[in-house]
Amino acid sequence: MSRPADLQAAIDKYFQWEKNPKALEEAKAFVETESEATLRKFFFGDPLAFGTAGVRCRMAPGFSALNHATVILLSHGLAKYILQYGKNKPDYKIVIGFDGRYRSAEFAKDAASVFIRNGIKVYLFSKVVPTPTVSFAAPFLNCDAGLMITASHNPKPDNGYKAYWSNGAQIVAPRDVDICKLAFDGNAPNPDYFDWSVVDQAENADYVLEEYVKSEAKLAKFKEQNGDSKLKFTYSAFHGVGYEASMKMFKAFGFNEDVIFSVKEQQDPDPTFRTVPNPNPEEGLRVLKLCTEEADRNGSQVVLVNDPDADRIQVAEKQADGKWRAFTGNEMGVILTDWTWHHWKMANKTATAEERANIYILNSAVSSQIARTMAKMEGFKQDVALTGFKWIGNLADKYRKEGKNVILGWEESIGYMPGITLDKDGVSVAAIFAEIANHFWSRLERRLSDHLYELYKRYGYHLTRNSYWIVPDKSVTTKIFETTSFNPPKTINGTKVVDVRDLTVFNTTKGASLPPSASSPMITYTLETGSIITLRASGTEPKVKYYIELITEPGIDRSGEDQVLARLDELEKAVVAEILRPEEFKLIPREK
Repeated sequence: MSRPADLQAAIDKYFQWEKNPKALEEAKAFVETESEATLRKFFFGDPLAFGTAGVRCRMAPGFSALNHATVILLSHGLAKYILQYGKNKPDYKIVIGFDGRYRSAEFAKDAASVFIRNGIKVYLFSKVVPTPTVSFAAPFLNCDAGLMITASHNPKPDNGYKAYWSNGAQIVAPRDVDICKLAFDGNAPNPDYFDWSVVDQAENADYVLEEYVKSEAKLAKFKEQNGDSKLKFTYSAFHGVGYEASMKMFKAFGFNEDVIFSVKEQQDPDPTFRTVPNPNPEEGLRVLKLCTEEADRNGSQVVLVNDPDADRIQVAEKQADGKWRAFTGNEMGVILTDWTWHHWKMANKTATAEERANIYILNSAVSSQIARTMAKMEGFKQDVALTGFKWIGNLADKYRKEGKNVILGWEESIGYMPGITLDKDGVSVAAIFAEIANHFWSRLERRLSDHLYELYKRYGYHLTRNSYWIVPDKSVTTKIFETTSFNPPKTINGTKVVDVRDLTVFNTTKGASLPPSASSPMITYTLETGSIITLRASGTEPKVKYYIELITEPGIDRSGEDQVLARLDELEKAVVAEILRPEEFKLIPREK
């Protein structure tokens, strides 16, 4: 078959560099059957780069996909960077974990081989492990870096390469850019890297899971009350890696195993995610069907679901009318903020205003403003980071080193950081939400949703609407943000825009306090009414996301919710029609 010379050269180069026999066989079939457009995408497309949560992309042959060759190249870059800038000279160390996706264990061996052959000691988990465990393990083992092979909740054809630095937070610029420069410098990988015979030199890291559970279990407030729980919970690992760690965490929080039920069909790792239409529990009740059915059978009132790498948590609750409610990430963030702050106050009853002002809760830029409202009313501090826990984790680390007390970090996409681990942690937060639910039910017969409305009455409704449209290709994303950056709307839904925070590379003259991003551009509009609208491109998926928040004055009880929701519906329609303009940009609606 005749192909353009540049494409054929890239294909030939890949076949020269890839040394894994199975991968080569699959690559031959791939090249013979796929179209020229597909081949160009994977062999001659964009170079791999670290996005919102590491490198995530399709597993396929080529230099723009994850495969044995590109994992080895990335690991070579990380190894060289560690040797140049690591803190533990001359004793360099890295910890490696992996999830249950296709090839994850193999990619972990590829990486281990590279590090060992570069003189870096490797701690390697022998079985699947939750992502937050690797984040915890890096500083616990005094490593220079950590590596997790995972694509989290991405579709099943994907995998990922998530790197941590010695503090347990994800790498950020310029470190991530420098690693990629070292990785993709034009030189072929050392053929010896593909030989796994040295991997048995790695030290087993499995014992760190127990240390992680022991550390995060210190977050429990009512172990004795948890042990008396009459409330039942249904847990799902969502075909991922969370079951073992979560069961250990529930036990460490004091819960008896007879009140924790598992969705058996989703308990073990399964790279096909066979029982869910989408392996992302953030999608809500439509992907939680098996979980709520199991909960109905066993009498659970609360469902707790980790995503496949167990760094995030979804909570659903049976309401008084028997229907299930899946909480949004912002709603869970409100409840967790109140819980964390309340218990800090209880433990520090004599704290001065100055001491309160040294307490920090961190959010991403697209999360609800309610944490800021609470901070103003309660006297603690709230600060904002760019979207993604790589920013929240590093900001928390910076503040703690400055003597500030960061007690919580969270973002609207069901990610929460409640302890010392500098990444989102779905395992510990599953146990925390079980404790919160049991506390309010056993003391007041109050549901989580009842408490949420009490918080809205106290601090004002902060109702949010987050969704996305799928873009046909990257050029469309560029066009959308270029258009909205250079020609921002003066009104949205007839209401005046009073402030624009432009974090795109197209227009950086507006004095934003956060840096612009080429991989995940973002624009935030503040309306005269106080409502907030943010438009952001996903750093890991072909999506343009929008985040809308309506804020009311305090004192409105539950009966006023319908009126606020109607206003929210109207504003959402206007945002789609006036800013996203799906017909003009040929956007694809999300699956309902």
